[in-house]
Amino acid sequence: MNYSYSTFNSIVTLLLLLICNNATILAQELPKILQNKVINDANYLPDFSFAGYRNGEVDIPISQGRIFNASDYGVIADDLLDDTQSLKKAIAEASKFQGNVVLQLPAGRIILSDILYLERSHFVLRGTGTGENGTEIYCQRPLMYCKDPEDLQELREYMIKFDKRQIEKENNVDLPFSLYTWAGGFIWTRVPGERVKSYLETYEKPYNVLAKISNGKRGEFKFKASEIKNLKIGDVVELQLFNKEGEKGKIIEDLYKNLVPKIGSHHWNFPNLPLVKQQVTIIAISGNTITINAPLTMDILPNYEAQLVEWKHLEEVGMEHFKITFPHSARIAHHLEQGYNGIYLTRLYNGWVKNVAIDNADSGVLSEEIANVTIKNITTTGSKIAHYTVALSGAYNVLAENINVYNEAVHSLSINTLTTKCVYLNCEVFVAPYFDQHSGANHQNLFDNVKVHLTPNEDRSYPLFYGGGAGYWKPSHGAYNTFWNIKVNFLGSIDVNKPIILNGVEDGPFARLIGVSGNQEVSISYKPEAHIEFTNTPMEDIPSLYEYQLKKRLRN
Repeated sequence: MNYSYSTFNSIVTLLLLLICNNATILAQELPKILQNKVINDANYLPDFSFAGYRNGEVDIPISQGRIFNASDYGVIADDLLDDTQSLKKAIAEASKFQGNVVLQLPAGRIILSDILYLERSHFVLRGTGTGENGTEIYCQRPLMYCKDPEDLQELREYMIKFDKRQIEKENNVDLPFSLYTWAGGFIWTRVPGERVKSYLETYEKPYNVLAKISNGKRGEFKFKASEIKNLKIGDVVELQLFNKEGEKGKIIEDLYKNLVPKIGSHHWNFPNLPLVKQQVTIIAISGNTITINAPLTMDILPNYEAQLVEWKHLEEVGMEHFKITFPHSARIAHHLEQGYNGIYLTRLYNGWVKNVAIDNADSGVLSEEIANVTIKNITTTGSKIAHYTVALSGAYNVLAENINVYNEAVHSLSINTLTTKCVYLNCEVFVAPYFDQHSGANHQNLFDNVKVHLTPNEDRSYPLFYGGGAGYWKPSHGAYNTFWNIKVNFLGSIDVNKPIILNGVEDGPFARLIGVSGNQEVSISYKPEAHIEFTNTPMEDIPSLYEYQLKKRLRN
């Protein structure tokens, strides 16, 4: 076929336009916050890639070691009899072995009516899966009918001393808080004799201080130390930063950047408790310079009285391939949960929970004082309103990946008190979603590539970026909490001619919201000084900030 010269030129021009357009689609422009050459407080973006088991640098292991079969100790599935004592015996016998241990649960329903404590490192609790031929741990009654855990004695006294109550006059509710509203679980990692969380000064003991820290720079791995004693390479320790200066302390200014006028009293009423913590591994000591395995979250100044202290913990503890179920129970009110709680992770470093389904829980997975943990492939379901699904409290560098929430919860995904550098990745919430930022000096956390399904309010708004927590721990969060590639599926009949407002907190400084989009146009309200870009534009080239940063770090 012959073409005229002008026709040929037109075809070439069209092809060039198509190539250029496709190139634009294939190479989406980087967000401005990734292009900054000069970094300051206003445009700082944390490196979240250190979250997860062993800082995300290796996969969760397929654990090898001595396999103990729970059925050898009297655990018989599907016989309708309580298996609690047999399970405890199996754990006790397996824990005597000196090497790596796997306690293998049988397929079928196992009945549990008391807490299973995992108290040694290099221990894996494994089922046969969550499907039809999998392992089901059925907890037929709540924790409130178990023997009171000695670990929660301090919490009990705290609740009584301060008369912690749930008061809802409109519902005729005036009752004391439950002990299990944010603590406890039927499977519980712990270091015996160690506090779960600090509540009362009478329980305070002197820290075993290993070094005093004089200064360090945010984002760096090295800092200057003095009075170094009994510290060696490979030690896992806790870095603590204190507020010793009261209501106007410099560390409060650094957390909230002078952008929030009202700060809760817990920031200065407990000067002997750290306000910022990191659990880290010592990788080098050279004179008075110490190097750790993760970057500092903030500058260390002399007036913080920063220090490294001994941190007692478990390592290489895993739970995998089983289902936890509870009977349906009536919900009385918020904070009055009876204790249908699945897993409670405390004092754990380099551990994991993976491929676990949880049905009808008050709280699926709770945590306190954990670091470098991966919680992966978790499904929560249920017919009642839960309190938490997978909650990160007192956590550092924890990765919650592929959390699928099918049940309604007060806090569907929750970043809680003193949580830092934690990540929710590739999650999906199908009912009443909220990104809960629960006050208490939580800062530099990431919600990454998360999809939610929701019905807007009648005024065409929805409080997706929610801030919970008590007033004495406000603001809702510190600087640099980040939302990346958040996808919203709006349900019901929607007027596509008007945007839907996604409301955030008004007391969360320097939040980063990049790539929030939906199946119709959205606008975002978030204060103060939020960095917002790529709204209504999905992050196609960089769907996950965590994975982008991790690949970049491992390449270097």
